[in-house]
Amino acid sequence: MDPEELKRRTKAFAVRVVKMTEALPSKRAADIIARQVIRSATSVGPNYRAACRARSHREFTARIGV
Repeated sequence: MDPEELKRRTKAFAVRVVKMTEALPSKRAADIIARQVIRSATSVGPNYRAACRARSHREFTARIGV
């Protein structure tokens, strides 16, 4: 798998998670959980992209560990 494919997959994952949370019931507990799930799912892509900009393998490892 090349880096570009993984970038596309992380974006598609975030979009699918957002659509999934829209299907949850409109209750207080569901809204709280949905917000956290969206924050977690949408951070995967930017963190991976930041790791791809690393200047060394050690920096990549540190950034991907986030």
